[in-house]
Amino acid sequence: MALAVSLIITGIAIVLLVVYGMDVIVGYSSETGEGFIPFDHKTRGMGLGIPALVLPIIAFIISRKDSSKALGGMIITAGILIILGGAVVIGNADPEKVSETGRNMISETAPLLVVGLIQIGLGIIKIKKSG
Repeated sequence: MALAVSLIITGIAIVLLVVYGMDVIVGYSSETGEGFIPFDHKTRGMGLGIPALVLPIIAFIISRKDSSKALGGMIITAGILIILGGAVVIGNADPEKVSETGRNMISETAPLLVVGLIQIGLGIIKIKKSG
């Protein structure tokens, strides 16, 4: 039962990450700079991003006694999507806007990269336990 729940919530996290990424891509390619989700950057990140960061970790914890290569692969996929999203944010940062606001994109994105790496590590652990 715990494994099934873990697979479902990790699947939800992956869907949230894909929807978030698609919204960002649409926003970058549109003239208005807005995606298809009618929320600002902060609200979208809190609604889609935070659950996507937390759910795979919860899935790993509740299924820690179960072995599953599929779940391990899904957790790794979520981690990779998070890292890719962070890399896109860093790569597409407008230097003029960053210097005007005094934001440091690396320090703002570093937590995403760390969580992505943690998820990849948990996925690898889950796969090795399934061995």
